[in-house]
Amino acid sequence: MTTRHLVDPELLALVDAMPPMVLSDESLPVIRAALPAMVKAVPLPDLPVAISDVQVPADGGTRTVRCMMLRPAALAANAPAILHMHGGGNVIGMPEMNSGQLMQWADALGCLILSVDYRLAPETRFPGAIEDCYAALGWLHAQAGALGIDRARIAVSGESAGGALAAGLALLARDRGEYAICFQHLEQPRLDDRTSTEAAPNPFTGEFVWTRESSRYCWIAQLGKEPGGAETSPYAAPARAGDLAGLPRTFISVGALDLFVDECLDHAGRLIRAGVPTELHVYPGCMHGFGMARESGPARRAQADNLAALRMAFALPVVP
Repeated sequence: MTTRHLVDPELLALVDAMPPMVLSDESLPVIRAALPAMVKAVPLPDLPVAISDVQVPADGGTRTVRCMMLRPAALAANAPAILHMHGGGNVIGMPEMNSGQLMQWADALGCLILSVDYRLAPETRFPGAIEDCYAALGWLHAQAGALGIDRARIAVSGESAGGALAAGLALLARDRGEYAICFQHLEQPRLDDRTSTEAAPNPFTGEFVWTRESSRYCWIAQLGKEPGGAETSPYAAPARAGDLAGLPRTFISVGALDLFVDECLDHAGRLIRAGVPTELHVYPGCMHGFGMARESGPARRAQADNLAALRMAFALPVVP
């Protein structure tokens, strides 16, 4: 069965140009090697936002984590900040994949953004990536004065596997009690390892761009075992968390044809039942990664919703 008839007409060109990614031990090095050139080929917006690399100390200063920092030229004193995590199934990706969007956010919101170049699987399995992100969160808090940001207005954000890292980081920060997070912004987050192994999967999701097979491969690479087992940590798969109370205000967005739509719907409902202020957007006719069709109506709506939610989280004036 195909779900092509359900795809938003503005996204059909993306569907045709983006065959589902086939991930394997053989294809992974090839995809990684091609990614930097693909990223470099995408033009960046002409905005007054400086991009630089910073090295964040980790593991007691025995190593560092590279992060990409975006700083608008007119950053006001005591500005908000976003700690961002890129997507890629925990096996591919780099902060630069999102440079254009993050530049737009930094400029529109007047905020500093730090995007983490966390360690990838299978070379580094869980909890390596989330500990890299936790180190970056601690660095933002420690350097808040020098950076000119407000510790009380640090949000976490991510898409796909990065959304899982952001949600897992919110849980980890709540449980460790060291650093505050004011908002979790989750785009098409991959929240539940059980989705890739369920006996009766949703027949209308996961056909395009990111499939159930790709998701299973990435979970095995990240966890070092088959997904769906009883011992998966909620810091890896946030849908496994038994208690969601005390988490920061949450935004979740996902396409109706995305492999992850059911787990996002369930997670949003559980957050609401736990007393967490939660905003949920489901975009009809949209598959995983539909934002790559930047000029399409769905992508423009999603970008407007992203900015509106972040403005509200940071208590910034609404832009008409």
